[in-house]
Amino acid sequence: MTDKTITDSVVFEDLFRQQGEAMRAMFAPMVPGAEGMSADPADLQHWAMSAAKLQKMWLDFSAEQAGHIEPMLSRFGDIGKWTQTFMAMAGQMPIAHAETQTKLWNESMALWGAVMGQFMGGTKAESESPALPRNDRRFADKRWREQPAFALIHQTYLLLAERMQQMAEETQGLSPERKEQLRFATKVVTDALSPANFPLTNPVVIERTMETRGENLVKGVEHLLDDLRKGQLTHTDPNAFELGRNIAMTPGKVVHETPLFQLIQYTPTTDEVFETPLLIFPPWINRFYILDLNPQKSFIRWAVEQGLTVFVVSWKSADASMADVVWDDYVRAQIEAIDHVRARLKVPAVNTIGYCVAGTTLAATLAVLARRGEADKVASATFFTAQVDFEDAGELRNFIDDGQLKMLESFSNDGYLDGRYMAATFNALRGTDLIWNYVINNYLLGEAYPAFDLLHWNGDTTNLPSKWHKSYLCDLYRDNRLVVPDAMVVDNTPVDLRRIATPCYIQAGREDHIAPANSVWKLTRHLSGSWRFVLAGSGHIAGVVNPPSSGKYQYWLNPSSPDTLDAFIAGATETKGSWWPDWIEWIAAQATAHVPAKGKRVPGGKGDKVIEDAPGRYVRSR
Repeated sequence: MTDKTITDSVVFEDLFRQQGEAMRAMFAPMVPGAEGMSADPADLQHWAMSAAKLQKMWLDFSAEQAGHIEPMLSRFGDIGKWTQTFMAMAGQMPIAHAETQTKLWNESMALWGAVMGQFMGGTKAESESPALPRNDRRFADKRWREQPAFALIHQTYLLLAERMQQMAEETQGLSPERKEQLRFATKVVTDALSPANFPLTNPVVIERTMETRGENLVKGVEHLLDDLRKGQLTHTDPNAFELGRNIAMTPGKVVHETPLFQLIQYTPTTDEVFETPLLIFPPWINRFYILDLNPQKSFIRWAVEQGLTVFVVSWKSADASMADVVWDDYVRAQIEAIDHVRARLKVPAVNTIGYCVAGTTLAATLAVLARRGEADKVASATFFTAQVDFEDAGELRNFIDDGQLKMLESFSNDGYLDGRYMAATFNALRGTDLIWNYVINNYLLGEAYPAFDLLHWNGDTTNLPSKWHKSYLCDLYRDNRLVVPDAMVVDNTPVDLRRIATPCYIQAGREDHIAPANSVWKLTRHLSGSWRFVLAGSGHIAGVVNPPSSGKYQYWLNPSSPDTLDAFIAGATETKGSWWPDWIEWIAAQATAHVPAKGKRVPGGKGDKVIEDAPGRYVRSR
């Protein structure tokens, strides 16, 4: 070995050691007792290895993705956009007023005194946690309360976040729409600034980093870079589920196919079935198998077990061939599916379900059929969390302004919008749960992803036809035209919801952040026929997918005919558990006749030519 080789070796060894010391020094002061500990050479080497891995991964990624990082970040949800919105309107908030700052200073001093008072005097038992003024589940871990510094950090943050939100509420001189955007932007920004989201202000992350010598950060950055490459936040183990094997596994056959959808018929499990079949229209934002996650949670399987002949539409994820698809095409598709089921089983009518956007479309379909004198093709209509009146459509309205619409147009390529942008939007509506929770667990703590079927479905995005998406946002969310009689024409037919006399069952989720219960309730104001409204516990997904066997949540019914949701709730009776049994009783009351489960009631039987096994090809298309 030459002198130069020895010298180079010493230099690199010294650099390696310095890297390890620097990384260890960054975290050690945050851990009680760690600051005065002597550094073990092997320990330093471990720290240095972590630092070197982090540096190499980032340099490799930067070289690999040069010029592409900004578009990647936009698919995660543009937090920067909401920061700009907040900053643009922050000048109208009273934050700069002298009296506001004085009050905030006094409150902060009182808070710090109260917090520090919990750590002085030595009267508390060692196992007893300090009684802090504010509680938040993001800071539920005891390590946030064990040390005065972290108690002060998170309590001060909660105070400031609370006051910022209050100031947004009290801001004057803004239109209702802009004020709602300010509220939302304030929440996005304050959620992002939580001390839990940063490694040097999160005691749980600091402790994990010291224990693993930085390996958690290495694993976390691996997760982060993988997500940046695929342009989507990962919520669950991507290899845990396979369509047809352990998810979307209810037996059935694809019995009809068009360029827009496949029609699946499920195999009966009872000797007799209701004469009137059930046709389910799931939303084309995400996949149909939200209603067929697994045998325990599957609404589809449960409906089959109740003696219903169940058909489900599986929509195709948009591609360039669907560049000209508009809302008329989805209404025509629903009518085609209705007619195909009627002809296949030789029945006069079908029961229908429309979920979310497909429920909105079902309302338009019913109005079109009524105008054409064909309303009797549908025996009943059930709406899962579906809106027709978008005046109070909740936080999604914050994404419907000229700037947002232009941004969406710029994201649309070859006539369709990449589904990852919509996923980012829905994540932003529940940023604490669907963004920052995973930043902490998977990026900072380096934890492995769980195997969770609901989150797997949530990440299984579908592309949307750009023309349809733009008109849907403008005509419905922005201009609220669907509830104006004959303001919209679909498939050359004016739409008037007041013509709908079909019996309707309307389900809303009390905690739904996508289709707020009050917005769903308004459908009852536009119908001329009978309706039954059920308010389910939980939200947009769990409020629907709540099988009786789970024993979860509750629902409310009111047999009178109240004019408002508040009046409905005031006079409602609460029932524990799932609303599904109430629904099947209502379905049975619409038509009681049964027929043997044979012939084309059993898809793929003798002489019945089918296309393929459920869940079909379209659900697998990306």
